[in-house]
Amino acid sequence: MGYLDNTSITVDAILTVKGRELLAQGDSAFNITQFALGDDEVDYTLWNPDHPLGSDYYGTIIDNMPVTEAVPDESQAMKYRLITLDNNTTVRIPYVQAAPLSVTLNTGQPADIVASTKGLANANSQYGYSATLSDSSIATIIAAPGNELANNALMPTIPSLSTGDPTSVTVLSKGAFRVVAKSISPLAKSTTITIIANETGGSVTVSLTVNPVSLVTTNTTTA
Repeated sequence: MGYLDNTSITVDAILTVKGRELLAQGDSAFNITQFALGDDEVDYTLWNPDHPLGSDYYGTIIDNMPVTEAVPDESQAMKYRLITLDNNTTVRIPYVQAAPLSVTLNTGQPADIVASTKGLANANSQYGYSATLSDSSIATIIAAPGNELANNALMPTIPSLSTGDPTSVTVLSKGAFRVVAKSISPLAKSTTITIIANETGGSVTVSLTVNPVSLVTTNTTTA
C-alpha cells in the first residue's frame, strides 16, 4: 500500500481478486452496476474544535492527511462506507451491533451470533453481513439456517496458505451466523469474528474462546 498526492483530484481504481475472476470470464460476467464510497483512511479523532485560529481550522489536519491507494483485498477495504440518510426521518446515526459479543464453547458446541443495524430501517436487507472468523482451526462458521444469502457477489476471496497454517474464513448471512467449536488440545484458544455490514458499512467484533477436550483418566489396578 502507498500514498497518493492529495494536492490534486485523483481517481485510483484497481480490481479485487473477485473482480479479476469476473473479468477473466469475459462476456457480460464483469458488469459494474453499483458502487460504494468510503472514508476508511480518515481519522476523525483529529478534528480539533479547540484550534486557536477558529472554526475554519478545526479540520486542517484531516484535510491534509495523505490519501491511501486503493486496497486490493476486498475483505479489508470499504469497512466505513458513506451512506445517504433522510434528514426528515433520521434521528441517529445507524450502527452495527451483534449479540452476544463474547462466546465460549466446548468441542462440538454450536452458538448463534445475530448481527443487526440500529437506527436505519431495513438496513443491509439486500446484501446482509459478512463475518470473518480469524482462526478457522478452532471453529467453523456458516450462515445460520434460514439466513443464507442467494446473492454472493460481495463474498471476498480469501487466499489459502500453502503452509497449511490456520487461515481466516469469510461467510455471508442475512444477519445470523452459526459457529461450531472444533476439537482442540491441550489448551483453550481464542480468536475473533469480525462482522461487517455489506451495504451501510461499519463493523463489530465478537470474541470467541474454545475450550480444550477434557481427557478422562482411568486408573487400572491388577491383583
